[in-house]
Amino acid sequence: MKNRITIDVKGMTCDGCEGHVGDALAEAGLDDLEVDWRRGLASGTDSGGFDVAKAEAGLEGSNYEIVSVSSPTAENAPTEDAGDHDYDLLILGSGSAAFAAGIKARDLGATVAIVEKGTIGGTCVNIGCVPSKALLRPAELYHQAGHSPFPGVETSAGDVDLGTLIASKDELVGVLRQEKYANLLDVYDIDLIKGTAGFTGPNSVEVDGRPVTAGRFLISTGASSWVPPIEGLDETEYLTSTTALELTELPDELIVVGANAIGLELGQLFAHLGSKVTWVEALARIAPFEEPEISVLMRRHLKDEGASIHEGALAKAAGKDGDRVWLDIEHEGSTVRLHADQLLMATGRRPNTASLGLEAAGVEVDPRGAVIVDEGLATTNPLVWAAGDVTTTPQFVYVAAASGNIAAENALRGAGRTLDLRTMPRVTFTTPSIASVGLTEAAAREAGYPVMTSVLPLSSVPRALVNQDTTGAVKLVADEATGELLGAHVLAEGAGDVIQAAVVALNYHATVDEIAAMFHPYLTMAEALKLAAQTFNKDVKNLSCCAA
Repeated sequence: MKNRITIDVKGMTCDGCEGHVGDALAEAGLDDLEVDWRRGLASGTDSGGFDVAKAEAGLEGSNYEIVSVSSPTAENAPTEDAGDHDYDLLILGSGSAAFAAGIKARDLGATVAIVEKGTIGGTCVNIGCVPSKALLRPAELYHQAGHSPFPGVETSAGDVDLGTLIASKDELVGVLRQEKYANLLDVYDIDLIKGTAGFTGPNSVEVDGRPVTAGRFLISTGASSWVPPIEGLDETEYLTSTTALELTELPDELIVVGANAIGLELGQLFAHLGSKVTWVEALARIAPFEEPEISVLMRRHLKDEGASIHEGALAKAAGKDGDRVWLDIEHEGSTVRLHADQLLMATGRRPNTASLGLEAAGVEVDPRGAVIVDEGLATTNPLVWAAGDVTTTPQFVYVAAASGNIAAENALRGAGRTLDLRTMPRVTFTTPSIASVGLTEAAAREAGYPVMTSVLPLSSVPRALVNQDTTGAVKLVADEATGELLGAHVLAEGAGDVIQAAVVALNYHATVDEIAAMFHPYLTMAEALKLAAQTFNKDVKNLSCCAA
């Protein structure tokens, strides 16, 4: 019987690579070969003699690595060791990772159930990405209305009706929850089991005391807001990233503890609506995981907008003074008391694993409670996989969705697929926004690369000049020996859109010279990548518009 095999191959960078990989696969028993180095894929016909081990041996000592092998014919085969179970795959949780896994499993012909104790849809649609961005945009427009940078154009901002804005956000969330989650249960014939699930053994789960059996299990229960132990905090009314999005009255003054992505986004949301915001960050700088140049520029911008910022400051105690809250912070060797109408704790999220019975299941977690998984999303229990924010992988919805897809196929078909985070971007939706992909300068040096960098201020970007808004910069990190791009970091309007070009460049191992030689449309923010690449070899201040 002939079978078409598709193989993911890492390390191919040119047409010659296609020939080397193709020769090894042909020797291992594949015919009618097609190899595409740009996509990192190879496919061929197996007449029954293909030997993966032989293919791997043929590539040993090269830069090429087989990361997964899949077959459409094999996908339609029944799950191995399925036995007499209620379902082939039982998924705990109903967020992005869960639905990606469920859809993939149904595509493979498996029977699937999702267990959810609360509201279907998980963090992103209910209390995360969707509601926060639905509020960030109108807050940005409101702020811009009161701060026009253009001579001759007078604008003004009226009153803020936060209750109406929140109601509009809730309506959008309800629509997307129904269309993107609840309705898909019937589309894909996935069962929804309402209740609280927990493992009672390595291969057994109960939902509200009722056993539900499955051949394989996937944990995708997400994460929740976490606050550090602070004296008096439990007796103090404080906001989290969830409850902050439910306020119907705008606080005059707001303290935000935490100035990473969530803290910066939500703090600026209220600042743009008119609140006086004070940020408290325990680490040495706000946006602590971004490049230092970006942190400095963002700090300056927020202060120009009227914010107060305390970096390297530890929250020590909290309390109430009438209708107001106070927070004691330790900053530069002394204790300072801050006062505000509301206190927002944006100090991170922790995985939801406490009630899952993972010890009984033999599933190991790290000190934060995150499920430990390997590159294929497998846990320490051979019947259990995990995906999304509940794991040790980065907490981004697109990582969760990719993880769920990979985990389901690996669990049901032993596909050997892995999660490759080398080109994973991240975006902070502030104004201007922050976006990054790849290595920072410090991480590249730590990894042993000979590093060269370029930093392009937005004052050298025509789009920014036209916008009369030059707050920001683009920093590129490259391998000095080869010129290959290692990382890109952007602070600019639309940085999240700009960064995708850098994602593609990283994926195909482009050099900064190749990026500089590519067409970039004039008067777009994307042109900043080209200019930043040119900065390695030229002073772009002395170039004409669009100069190559």
